[in-house]
Amino acid sequence: MHFDDRLATVLRLPTTGEALARIQYRQLVDILGRLPANARSWAVAAGFAQLRELDKIIPAADRARLVAQPLQPLANPRLVARLAEAEPQVATAAVRTANLTEDAWLTLIPALPIRARGILRHRRDLGPQVDALLEQLGVQDRALPPVEAMELDMLLEVEAEAPPAPTAAAPAATSPSPSASPSPTAPGPTAPPQAAPPPPLRAVETAPFAEFGQATASLGVAPPPTNTQAGIGAIVRRIEEFRKAREALGNGHHDHDGAFDEPRAPHNDAAPSPPRVPAAIDFSTDAEGRVSWADGIHAPSLIGLDLSGLPSTEAPGIEAPAGIVSAMRHRLPLRAAQVEISGAPAIRGTWQVDAVPRFDPVSGRFMGYCGRLRRPAVLAAVGAAVQGHGEADRLRQVLHELRTPANAIQVAAEIIQQQLYGPAPHEYRALAAAIAGDCAHILAGFEELDRLVRLETGVLGLETGECDLGAVLAETVNRLKAWTEPRRSGFALIAMTDDAALPVPLDRTEAERLIWRLFAALAGSTAFDEILPVEWGREDNGVMLRVALPASLAARTDENFHETSSSDRGHALSTGMFGIGFTLRLAAAEAAAAGGSLRRTGARLELHLPGLTALDTDHSHSSRSRAL
Repeated sequence: MHFDDRLATVLRLPTTGEALARIQYRQLVDILGRLPANARSWAVAAGFAQLRELDKIIPAADRARLVAQPLQPLANPRLVARLAEAEPQVATAAVRTANLTEDAWLTLIPALPIRARGILRHRRDLGPQVDALLEQLGVQDRALPPVEAMELDMLLEVEAEAPPAPTAAAPAATSPSPSASPSPTAPGPTAPPQAAPPPPLRAVETAPFAEFGQATASLGVAPPPTNTQAGIGAIVRRIEEFRKAREALGNGHHDHDGAFDEPRAPHNDAAPSPPRVPAAIDFSTDAEGRVSWADGIHAPSLIGLDLSGLPSTEAPGIEAPAGIVSAMRHRLPLRAAQVEISGAPAIRGTWQVDAVPRFDPVSGRFMGYCGRLRRPAVLAAVGAAVQGHGEADRLRQVLHELRTPANAIQVAAEIIQQQLYGPAPHEYRALAAAIAGDCAHILAGFEELDRLVRLETGVLGLETGECDLGAVLAETVNRLKAWTEPRRSGFALIAMTDDAALPVPLDRTEAERLIWRLFAALAGSTAFDEILPVEWGREDNGVMLRVALPASLAARTDENFHETSSSDRGHALSTGMFGIGFTLRLAAAEAAAAGGSLRRTGARLELHLPGLTALDTDHSHSSRSRAL
């Protein structure tokens, strides 16, 4: 059972100085901001009362900065309403930072002060129902007042003929502002005076909202033009300021992700561009699981984050541990664990955590985790790009690493067996010869596995040429008689055509390897007195070879046909260390690489290969003669 006494603990903190008061204020905003709107207790009431007391100690500018801290979402409508009634700076920060649901906004907006409502209109993430409610409530402050068509034409002419005047570095304000000057504490820069500005066509009227002017000044934007600056000249300057700010953002000269720092067009108020979202962030934690270091510009948003306290999620197709808390308790690595982070827009959402524990090299004490946060979407895109060859490359890398020690063992065994470094007992030489033979068998299996991987991924192809598959088949069956005749087993060749030649566009060595691999595997699986009929002949644009399966293979289903059992490896003619199933799969890959196929049809195997016509054969012979 767990008791959440964080609020009571924060309320017990002393507030004897401004530094302690700021710490308590931020902690209260963080805890109260995460509570649901219907949370009621003596601690919650005491927390709101303490906020009112801290308002008398902490200046408004400092409180606004504390409220606007990243990774501190305001999800409590009650707290947002209370902060919206404070000074303009605090209200602006609260409205900008609030992260409420659409239903909560619909309930809260009618009770907000007009100035807070005006600031809220500049958010673009509230939903259509909230925007409709703001329009219904009435205050039109989304952009500059619309101008008449004649004035717009003259404005474009003035913009094309007159060079732009010097402007301030900060982007211009986009909302209608009062004619009153901003408060003295506002940090916003002022535009330099113009030299003989063009006469205005008509003074642009502004909404006389003094409170909204103070809130706009707290945002750090430029003050509105005075009556002498209003008109075409002021609008031209604001257009130029907007263009310069947009170019700066396009060149990457912006340091933070705040949506309200994005410059707005003078007309129609273009929506802000989405914040920059990092694809990966490196981090490290302390022994309690809190992030103590993070890489990149988003480090302040992650410092202090409790990794074990994040809600864990699992996405389809992504393997995640049973629980982050359990893994961290047992000091286990975190592999592809998905967590949900709430906070600043740049880091909000689902992340994949990969981290390993760190231990002190001297004492062995657990020091925390170090790892990386990744966006699952990025991982999915990368995985889709390398899905075709990723597994094959990893398998070939493993084979390379296994082949190296096998070669070393074989060389050492041959040195002992051949007594290259001096005499050796006969028993040692016999053992060394057996070890060398086993290593050769293992290396041959590695070669077959590597060949299968390269064939199935399209990296390796069979060498083309010309050979008679019928002659290769007859020679292979004769070579296998040394194994089949003592067992009274073998193959019965049945020609399906009068022409015994089966020309195929395949090099003879490749054809011999394919036919031997296939028939040696079948011969090794035959029982005593088992004869397998073999039919061969021509077909449309190719040749066909059909052989009956031994009873042991015919009894297998299609699902386990290529599986390897322990009894398969005992057959001397299985032609490989991985058994009959693997050998048949390799033969099928070779047939596919030659442009044909090897598939099972009931109790028979059918091999189809592209054939050569008589015209192709004559052309090949004539080409070879000209080459000679």
